[in-house]
Amino acid sequence: MEVNRLILGDNLEILKTIESNAIDLIYLDPPFFSNRNYEVIWGDEGEIRSFQDRWSGGIDHYIGWLKERVAQMHRILKPTGSIFLHCDWHANAYIRVEILDRIFGQNNMRNEIIWCYMGPGSPGVKQFLKKHDTIFWYSKGDKWVFNIDEVRFPHSDKTKENFKFGLGGSGFDGAPRAIHEKGKVPEDWWTDISIAARFPKNSENNIGYPTQKPVKLLERIIKASSNEGETVLDPFVGGGTTVAVADKLNRKWIGIDQSVQAVKVTELRLFRQHGLFSSPFTVQLHKYDYDTLRYSNAFAFENWIIEQFGGTSNTKQRGDFGLDGKLPDNTPVQVKRSDNVGRNVIDNFLSAVKRADRKLYDKNIADNKPIGHILAFSFNRGAVQEVARLKNQEEIIINLVKVEDIIPVSKKPTITVAINELEREAKGICEIEFIATGQSEAGIEFYSWDFNYNAENGFKAVVLIDKAGRQTAKFKAGLHNIAVKVVDNDGLESVEIIKLKVNGKMERI
Repeated sequence: MEVNRLILGDNLEILKTIESNAIDLIYLDPPFFSNRNYEVIWGDEGEIRSFQDRWSGGIDHYIGWLKERVAQMHRILKPTGSIFLHCDWHANAYIRVEILDRIFGQNNMRNEIIWCYMGPGSPGVKQFLKKHDTIFWYSKGDKWVFNIDEVRFPHSDKTKENFKFGLGGSGFDGAPRAIHEKGKVPEDWWTDISIAARFPKNSENNIGYPTQKPVKLLERIIKASSNEGETVLDPFVGGGTTVAVADKLNRKWIGIDQSVQAVKVTELRLFRQHGLFSSPFTVQLHKYDYDTLRYSNAFAFENWIIEQFGGTSNTKQRGDFGLDGKLPDNTPVQVKRSDNVGRNVIDNFLSAVKRADRKLYDKNIADNKPIGHILAFSFNRGAVQEVARLKNQEEIIINLVKVEDIIPVSKKPTITVAINELEREAKGICEIEFIATGQSEAGIEFYSWDFNYNAENGFKAVVLIDKAGRQTAKFKAGLHNIAVKVVDNDGLESVEIIKLKVNGKMERI
């Protein structure tokens, strides 16, 4: 199973592709049963479609929508695996009784965790403020992971004093007692973790995603119920906290979301925290960038595109008559990582197919089947005409296949950046305005900014989500590299690097 993957798509369909008994820990924070527009956070097509899907009916429809996904999660969990489902008062009773108890069994409920937090009230409120979420923890079986020492926290001075005099945690008299040197185990009500909104903007705890869960919350869950090297899954990746924390804690992970913006923001978070020894990860989108494919490593592209076409590639690369792979029926496949493939390629391919397996060649002609397939980005008129002539005059069929007929391909967005000097301050400091303008047929999702860009370290976003493409920043005297990334609705991206020289005034170089 391929891990360390961000996947754009419907989690139900993706969960069905994951093998059984493969995942160690699942944390999910599905959209709450509130039927409010504020649930649509990113605002892109995938998220809106998901919102409409789960709200086409009432609570029964919502529970059914969630239940079929949780059933798949139960299947893919290892026998010792755990699931933590995060919800609130709108539907927690239904979720426990109708979903978790039915799928996992009442005996496998480990905890009902109450996460309490502070927040503003509402004027004229006539009831107690609702300031907690529920996190249901269920194991798949009667054995599960619980790393007790990983989640202990220091005893308070008052607790230490109570234990010293035999009062214990409950305050009853008794003989003096020892306390664990590594601290106490948290109760199932958590009051020591603040909501994301209480952290500074653009910090790892507050990237600007309204329902973001804080790092400490996921650290506690992941440390408690998984070990290093094991696999954590978040099927509603949202702002990406789960996979970012799992990655930091040396877990393998898979993150899924229907929102392009959720996937790309999570990707940026991972890049921001990655260092030289971090594990690589992949991002799976609906569409592939033409430039990335067209100018990728030729051998790697051959292997990948043949696999996408349903075939297997030749590994020996010698004695294969220039043929790159074959389909399950052994019909040969050739890959040309280029545009405007011409007549000469057709001639050479025909000759190679004859020499490689004349018996198969003759059989395919007799059966009126293609003698082979050529995959390329595009074919010129001469190639198309020759293939037509061979079919009409010699009954030889060669199948010309464009890459975009195998996988969806699109052009990445373009970007331009204008800069304006706003103010000069003492010691050569300049305040500068940046205005980014992206263009894409798919439409622009957002911009991200790195004001201390270093090519060797890669793009490390300081501002993750900028819908307007407009930022101001102050720079000391010296040379500066600023990078802005634009992401479109297909998840494709481009980066523009701005080089500035500041010395009493601003100069773009």
